[in-house]
Amino acid sequence: MAPELRFTTFEEIDEIYSTLNKTFRSGKTKPIAFRKVQILQLAYLLQDNLERFKEALAIDLGRPALEASFLELDSTISDCKVAYDRVDKWARTEKAPFNIKFAAFRPVIRKEPKGVVLSISPFNYPIWLSLGPIIGAIAAGNCVVLKPSELCPAISGLIAELIPKYLDNDVIRVVLGAVPETSKLMEYPWGHVLYTGSGRVGKIIGVAAAKTLSPISLELGGKSPVVIDARCDFKIAARRIMWGKCANAGQTCVAPDYVLVPRSSEDAFVKALKDAHDEFYPSGATTTPDLSRIINLEHFHRLKNLLDSTSGTIAFGGQTDESRKFIAPTVVKGVKDGDSLMSECVYICLLDELFGPILPIMPVDDVDEAIAYINAHDHPLALYCFSSDAAFKNKVFDNTQSGSAVANDVMVHCATDGLPFGGIGPSGSGYHTRGFTFDMFTHLRASLDSPGWIDNILGARFPPYTSGKIASLKRLGVKLPPRPSMSANGHGLVERRRNSKWLLLVVSLAAVSIGYTRAADVGEWARWLKGLIQIKV
Repeated sequence: MAPELRFTTFEEIDEIYSTLNKTFRSGKTKPIAFRKVQILQLAYLLQDNLERFKEALAIDLGRPALEASFLELDSTISDCKVAYDRVDKWARTEKAPFNIKFAAFRPVIRKEPKGVVLSISPFNYPIWLSLGPIIGAIAAGNCVVLKPSELCPAISGLIAELIPKYLDNDVIRVVLGAVPETSKLMEYPWGHVLYTGSGRVGKIIGVAAAKTLSPISLELGGKSPVVIDARCDFKIAARRIMWGKCANAGQTCVAPDYVLVPRSSEDAFVKALKDAHDEFYPSGATTTPDLSRIINLEHFHRLKNLLDSTSGTIAFGGQTDESRKFIAPTVVKGVKDGDSLMSECVYICLLDELFGPILPIMPVDDVDEAIAYINAHDHPLALYCFSSDAAFKNKVFDNTQSGSAVANDVMVHCATDGLPFGGIGPSGSGYHTRGFTFDMFTHLRASLDSPGWIDNILGARFPPYTSGKIASLKRLGVKLPPRPSMSANGHGLVERRRNSKWLLLVVSLAAVSIGYTRAADVGEWARWLKGLIQIKV
């Protein structure tokens, strides 16, 4: 049974905010060595307590041990190692791109922490989405307040217990609570706020952040579609889609939400899904230990009501058990637009996505109809396409918008090193994971150092303004390419400029460099160079 959380009092929240601000102003978090110690300590927090975390995930979500390790624990420890190895490079001051006009200023971009930042994490991945952002925030040199979800009390309580034992309590603090405590936190100005959860609550968080002008990133989810090419390998597609829908009982923000399949292939694809289901759960879904549970009864009843209201046909699954908060993996075929399983606002508490192990199959006539359906709804956090045809994949990706575009697999992009994780429009804003989390919590501070002698060049900027100064500054301006010719359909046809001027200059310099140094030759070359600017192109 999950332990009861002791929520943080408002007075304690005031003290936490004050303490972390004092710590940040002291400069304690800025040395890279300090950041690396905290990152490594966070990794050991997880490694030393793996079994306790697995037990807590089983209590809150009924999470199988393999999923606990593969989906959260291993990846979070890996993220710690990546940050530990790369933070020196991430935090290094960067030189601005070279520009002859500004090189004398020695322009650089300083990577500086934003200050005291807030991360509000969800229940569905209560370790990776709680501790993952902390890794990047620490690496960037910030102080951090973590508000984990009250819906997973075993995990949230364990995190609140362990963080003070492993990490600097003046730098990282945990606030436990629900709506009142979150509302209290949002009264403060923050260096940055990361909220992960539903779009409904995301709007509330966004409004609250706007009142204090706190910058914010939102990871909200949405109904992530799967587009099936009739020529793809149905067995591979079905296994991967079923895994993505069943992992964590479908409570994943990038889980495949529904499938758009050619009408003529619907039955064949549903059979492939059934074969994958039977392979995964040979003794049956109701008795397997390899399926998680729905987080609470409210979400259980929400999903059951959606399933009971569908006009589609349950191809397989559909079993529910309220006492265990269990819903079997369920495929519903023949689903149409407007069905309860496809609606985004049927209930006030409804998340944009189904957020459960129910997979609607919507038959379409062709890929154009699939694209049109996707574009008629909110941009999803992920869009999946199964096809071996590059043209098919490009057509789907080039004509839609989504947080990510993944071909021939599901969900694995979140853990792929080097890729950002984030939505677009209603599915969220901003990017995180690994280096992108560092960037999210980092202020890019422009800096330069202007030498005294530069006024010999830019002295014309100072009053009094004269025609001579205007002409002098005009010479520092840019020269545009030739004006484009316009075609009948309005597309610009840019004329290609010939580079004869520069070609002649290069040839001339090369000729001089290899020994054509007779006075007459040099004189001729000098006269030519002097008139170079008169050459017409």
